[in-house]
Amino acid sequence: MKALAGSLLTLLLLAVLVSAIGVVWTRHESRVLFVELTRLQNQRDELNIEYGRLELEQATWAEPRRIDEEARAKLGMVTPRPQDVQLVRR
Repeated sequence: MKALAGSLLTLLLLAVLVSAIGVVWTRHESRVLFVELTRLQNQRDELNIEYGRLELEQATWAEPRRIDEEARAKLGMVTPRPQDVQLVRR
């Protein structure tokens, strides 16, 4: 009977140790994943800020006044004179 009780006690002790190691491992993994989540959220926030900057820059470059200025300055384009305009009919 004592041998059975000793075996049962050893088995229960082993189960408690395995359970404790499992809890420690799970908490460690949880912390590692939380750190990774935080890093990814920070990266997402930085990318959202950059995306906003790029949208603003695109809106600035696509503004008709800006395109007109660039066309005149860099390409030497001018507004045609009325006599140079021809109407094409189908």
